[in-house]
Amino acid sequence: MELKGNMIKFSTDFPVHQIVKLQRHFDRCDQNRRMAHWFHRNPLKATAPVSFNYYGVAGSPAANKICNDLRTTRARLLDMFTDSTCNPEIMKNATDAYFSLLQGFIAALDGTTQENKMRFIQNFKWTDTLNGNTPSAQQDAIFELASMAFNVALWYTKFASRLAGKENITEAEAKDVHRSLKVAAGIFKSLKEVHVPRLITPAEKGKDLEPRVMDAYIIQSQAEAQEVTIARAIELKHNASLIAALAFETANFYQKADHTLNTLDPEYSSKWRKYLQLKQQFYMAYAYCYHGQTLLAGDKCGEAIRSLQEAEKCYSRAEALCKEYRHTSGPGTTAKPSEQLFFLKLGGLIKNTLEKCQRENGFIYFHKVPAEAPQLELKASYGLAEPVGFEMPSVSEQCTPEVYATFDLTKGAKNDKGKPKEEEVKPVKEPDLKPQKDTGCTLS
Repeated sequence: MELKGNMIKFSTDFPVHQIVKLQRHFDRCDQNRRMAHWFHRNPLKATAPVSFNYYGVAGSPAANKICNDLRTTRARLLDMFTDSTCNPEIMKNATDAYFSLLQGFIAALDGTTQENKMRFIQNFKWTDTLNGNTPSAQQDAIFELASMAFNVALWYTKFASRLAGKENITEAEAKDVHRSLKVAAGIFKSLKEVHVPRLITPAEKGKDLEPRVMDAYIIQSQAEAQEVTIARAIELKHNASLIAALAFETANFYQKADHTLNTLDPEYSSKWRKYLQLKQQFYMAYAYCYHGQTLLAGDKCGEAIRSLQEAEKCYSRAEALCKEYRHTSGPGTTAKPSEQLFFLKLGGLIKNTLEKCQRENGFIYFHKVPAEAPQLELKASYGLAEPVGFEMPSVSEQCTPEVYATFDLTKGAKNDKGKPKEEEVKPVKEPDLKPQKDTGCTLS
């Protein structure tokens, strides 16, 4: 047996059924391996270390323990962002552990409606996903909570991308991809609607916590979740009208996300926008292709041909945008959608379906092909991805009113002024998620 690319050359005495089985298995492994490059991902946010050493302020052993636990749970959560073995359960536990303690510096613990006296004690620094390594800083625990939760949402999108690129992905894993993207959308949405509005200092334009950027992340996460639904619907050969509607809704999501970013600085938004644009054209091609199948099934062959012709145009635009995307500089990983089997198969499907419609029209229907493409007004009744609701954990049991009362801000001000050390914000070294050369395929 000799292996060349994704083709296998066998000796003549090798059993035929084994040849077919092995070739199909290898093709499937090759397809799954490449799916690691289907999604564009912006970099994780980086942050400066925080010691939570409040000399003199923490006036009891219980208060000191809260500070120590804040430091260790924060460090552990940051480690989880770059741990390739981390899964959603581990991430949720790490997130809840830190946020339940941090809530003790945000929620009112003294029975009044006044701000928590610890909310503004610590300065936090975070970079932004689009603006390189220049950090933003706010002396506000809510800024820390929003920035860290933003990174948690980013982790869910990256986990979904990594899992989607796994060899021989199972149905359960596909559901995890789908849910992770909806969880990410839910976190982004909660931050935008609940937590970011509470900041004393509004987010600067183009920063992660600014409404336009957050909207783009929400919409992209929903659109990518619907991609999973579409792939599933195609695999199970669902009704063409349903697939067309889902593809049309998904294309509209990508277009909306792109338009959300059109007023940002092109220097750092152009690459992201090219990705959103190519995905919009790709799913418009899917919508017109499957709409054409629906029209043909309804004996509207001329309209079907025009729909398929429009699918060809959208697909060609998607191919061109893939090239533009690859050559556009900007933050984030570079996806390679045009190399994916899912992308390539659509081109063949459009071509074959159009040829079929043209043959049928020449033999049976003799319909005139309209000059204008059909106006798609498709609404999906099923399969639309809604963000999963996100709730912060309740305040840790350690953070009682009695312990809260032992924090005395008047005793720490002088010591804080005597420690002006600036902590450096180092870029996050994310794990290399490139597909391995060895597919690890085995024949059972």
